[in-house]
Amino acid sequence: MELRVLLFASYADAFGASAIDVAVRDGATVRELLAKVEEMAVGHTLPPSPLVAVNLEYATPNDFIHAGDEVALIPPVAGG
Repeated sequence: MELRVLLFASYADAFGASAIDVAVRDGATVRELLAKVEEMAVGHTLPPSPLVAVNLEYATPNDFIHAGDEVALIPPVAGG
């Protein structure tokens, strides 16, 4: 399946887009999706440990993703 993945901040800057399409198997885990993103052209330049939201809820690496899910990658942030 192909998922539209929303990108924010440094992820959007790295890809030069606010969203990318990523092909994964139906029922893939968040971990598998992140591995696919890292394999993409600029994926290796992304900050580590993104927050991932699936259908507006934070997800863990073992959560499953299905066709039609809304997925967003949010880079880690620091404040002070």
